[in-house]
Amino acid sequence: MQDKAILVVSFGTSYRETCERTIEALEADLRARFPDRRFYRAWTSKIICRKMAAQGNPIDSVEESLERMLRDGVRDLLVQTTHMLAGEECAITLDALNARRSDFSSLRFGAPLLENRSDLEELAQILEHSFPLVEDDSFLVFMGHGSDSIDTPIYEDLERCFKRDGYSNYFVGTVEFDPGFAPILERFRAERPKKVYLTPLMVVAGDHANNDMAGDDPDSWRSQIEAEGIEPVCLLKGLGEYPAIREMYIKHAENAKNI
Repeated sequence: MQDKAILVVSFGTSYRETCERTIEALEADLRARFPDRRFYRAWTSKIICRKMAAQGNPIDSVEESLERMLRDGVRDLLVQTTHMLAGEECAITLDALNARRSDFSSLRFGAPLLENRSDLEELAQILEHSFPLVEDDSFLVFMGHGSDSIDTPIYEDLERCFKRDGYSNYFVGTVEFDPGFAPILERFRAERPKKVYLTPLMVVAGDHANNDMAGDDPDSWRSQIEAEGIEPVCLLKGLGEYPAIREMYIKHAENAKNI
């Protein structure tokens, strides 16, 4: 029995179509890049895992996946996370891996999308060349999740990259924590763009993208823009749909570090 495996760890989503275009597309790319390894998946969101189980489509947690692999005889394990930042979800994953470290002869971990400044610069370059439809008199706003467990101002730094490179109409906000959406809304009121394009800065276009960004609720970003008399255009495309971004994850898997 083959004792080498790759485990792809994602937050998860209950939105079937975006899962196929993002998480499953990335899993397929990783499987193709590491054909000598058996494939396993795990999701870190307990809420989404419970929802999937209720629908008859159970997904393993990291702990459950590790147990399954050990029963299958896996001893050489490469783990690649699809999380964006080294935040809470990555910490949960690493805690589970460290708890079973002694059960594996080799255990390596591939970093999340934005591990360092080089990753941030690469992401900025990809996104800067991915939206030719955005007119000069319009804004493009990326909705990030936000985190209170990351010391560096990732979202602010990404927007600074856009501005430095001449994309003065590109903005980054967050649905939770700082920098939020209010500062961008103030810019709308002051500059009155013709349109505001909204797109998720998240691997999947899931609940936050469909509801907090593009939903009908008065508090959604789309509704708040409409209330200002500005036309919103929602682009429900997760970062996992971009081949160049999936390649960033693959490079992290190829450069995975020992735990």
